[in-house]
Amino acid sequence: MSTHTNTHPGTDSGDDETVHGTSPGLDPRLGADPYATTPADEAAAGDATVFNASGGDWDDLVDEATALHEERIVVNMGPQHPSTHGVLRLILELDGETVTEARAGIGYLHTGIEKNMEYRTWVQGVTFCTRMDYLTPMFQEAAYCLAIEKLLGITDDIPERASVLRVLMMELTRISSHLVCIGTGGMEMGATTVMTVGFRERERILRIFEMVTGLRMNNAYIRPGGVAQDLPPGAIDALREMVPQLRRGIGELEALVNENPIVKGRMTDVGILSLAGCMALGVTGPILRSTGLPHDLRKSAPYCGYETYDFDVITRTSSDAYGRMRIRLDEMYESLKIVEQCTDRLQATEGSQGAVMVEDKKIAWPAQLALGGDGLGNSLDHIREIMGTSMESLIHHFKLVTEGFRVPPGQAYVAVESAKGELGCHLVSDGGTRPYRAHFRDPSFNNLQAVAAMCEGGQLGDVIVAVASIDPVMGGVDR
Repeated sequence: MSTHTNTHPGTDSGDDETVHGTSPGLDPRLGADPYATTPADEAAAGDATVFNASGGDWDDLVDEATALHEERIVVNMGPQHPSTHGVLRLILELDGETVTEARAGIGYLHTGIEKNMEYRTWVQGVTFCTRMDYLTPMFQEAAYCLAIEKLLGITDDIPERASVLRVLMMELTRISSHLVCIGTGGMEMGATTVMTVGFRERERILRIFEMVTGLRMNNAYIRPGGVAQDLPPGAIDALREMVPQLRRGIGELEALVNENPIVKGRMTDVGILSLAGCMALGVTGPILRSTGLPHDLRKSAPYCGYETYDFDVITRTSSDAYGRMRIRLDEMYESLKIVEQCTDRLQATEGSQGAVMVEDKKIAWPAQLALGGDGLGNSLDHIREIMGTSMESLIHHFKLVTEGFRVPPGQAYVAVESAKGELGCHLVSDGGTRPYRAHFRDPSFNNLQAVAAMCEGGQLGDVIVAVASIDPVMGGVDR
């Protein structure tokens, strides 16, 4: 962390960045200073010290501090700090241990994902957006594919089994994200057992992801028109075995944190953000529901058949970090209820192996994916069929994979309820095989605006807890 102390004009602080100048070009490091005064100016105005500071953030702060004639300390927390959930930079102005001003500096993890998607086919875009918020890949994939399907006009043509698989994967992702949030938040407060239990339980979910998609993260499983492949043999049994284990693990977390006096002392009445503040800043997800408002897109604007599932929207009224933690714990139980309902529906149609992709062969990915000894790839039977018996299938396969399908001109916005709040995807098509524009409303980006409202007036140590309760992931913020 770096500090910068400002002093009254006319006093020598010994800071290398402070230059007491009386004429332009006095300091050879800085060159001619157009704002430096001449001896005649000083004679007329008295002592007129010139402050030169490098960096956009510092300029404003130095001017403000000088105008107030007060001593203030500015501390950089991050972007390499272990408690900033990635490369987040927090610029904190302190009066002792009290935070008088807090600003979030972002952009250190900018990947250009949205711009890159303009140079890839619609299907290839899935492999980009899944990498934004790397803790919630399935939500990005779902929002993106739902928006494509809305532009194509095939929303109602998605097979039921594909929608159930999407819901299953999204709810498992919600649990996984919440486990990381609670685990890392506990670690930052010194409760390392909370982290080890949280990551142990998340590992159960990642094993399911690997079984179904071939990958633990960045899955690219949800595709325009459906999903990449059906469940492999043994997946239903693995899900049945995992759910009770996961429920016991969440119970362990509850026993560790819910009534823990140290946890409650650190989190109660910390990072408070009222309903009015949430509405003004566009904050959604557990932060919004901690104010008592039961806003959940799965209920208010259902998608993927969520209206057919039985679950509750969890709310609390404390509006603080502790309430958000309790909401996430309770939401995991509700997600497990949905996972069990998905498993029942998938098992009911397991024998028939129902379709998981739209029937339109001009849109459906032509490959017949299979998990074999060499990993994820085309099944050998499918390769023999398209290469040995059907030249038309081979040509169609080649064109659809390399060129992609065309999407009618227009634009669409689709939002889903991610683990962190409303995740929206706005797509614009010019009628080509690639997006003209792809833009995401990532909940971490909007929720991070609440840093100042949550932290200013509180203690320096409470900044860690407040930021952890927001649960930002910088991959989604910077994109």
